[in-house]
Amino acid sequence: MTRLKSILAAAAIIGATPAIAQDSVSNVGITVGTLGNPFFVPLVEGAKAAILKANPKAEITTLGADYDLTKQASQMDSFLTAGVQLIMLNAVDVKAIAPSVARAKAQGVVIGAFDVSAEGADVTVMTNNVQAGDIACEYLAQKLNGKGDVVIINGPPVSSIIDRVEGCRTAFGRHPDIKILSDDQDGKASREGGLAVMQGLLTRFSKIDAVFGANDPTALGADLAAKQLGRTEMIMAGVDGAPDVVKAMKSGDTRIVASSSQDPYGMAEKAAEMALAVAWGEKPAETTVLLDTKLVTPENVNDYVGWDAPR
Repeated sequence: MTRLKSILAAAAIIGATPAIAQDSVSNVGITVGTLGNPFFVPLVEGAKAAILKANPKAEITTLGADYDLTKQASQMDSFLTAGVQLIMLNAVDVKAIAPSVARAKAQGVVIGAFDVSAEGADVTVMTNNVQAGDIACEYLAQKLNGKGDVVIINGPPVSSIIDRVEGCRTAFGRHPDIKILSDDQDGKASREGGLAVMQGLLTRFSKIDAVFGANDPTALGADLAAKQLGRTEMIMAGVDGAPDVVKAMKSGDTRIVASSSQDPYGMAEKAAEMALAVAWGEKPAETTVLLDTKLVTPENVNDYVGWDAPR
């Protein structure tokens, strides 16, 4: 039995009538925070794989919102005008996107949230981001022997970033001798943003023992800023298990010592499968699924199977 059939079987209501025939979800919209982050490539491909498996002739439109709420709301309105039956949503703001979600659902469109939550979505599949932030920052704390000055480079107000920062704060909070110097600077979840924020932090603080970037591009940007200014005293961590971080760890030419890995393809594939089941009139056993992460470090990086592994 395929995984999709297993999900449908587990979720079925006795006597339920599918809202849409199982091969008739033919028009789907996908909107994600950005298409400029490599993470979103396998994320989008995972969602597409599940949709096309259900209906190889399905028309799928994929758009990036550049972390702009107004732009994403407009994209969702365009999807409704085009008559989509399903929207796969990677929300740029968990709460502010709610009116757009409500409009879509009022027209009978199913909303599948993936990677981040969206208020009102029918189903949500995402990484356990609290856990991701916790294990990354606990690793940093252990490396510092529980003592030092640290910074957290925050990001856009999406649920994944909020949860990671919460997890990181919790981990650092378990160590009374760790002081958080800054935790509210927005690195834009990008390499350029991480670079800019870290440049400012390095100017403000003469000693930084550790840095947590809210995602791997942020951490990579922070690493570059430290290299440019010749600051060698710190270690860093991120979240994603991104190919560029893996490459940097293997080379040894990086301050990044840990990254909580994600499976963007598998996460999006599962979210799309669950959303399709809802469109077909099924009720999921659970509407929110959290996927735990594992820490990638220089010690285990050679055994890590990353996003770019063959599928």
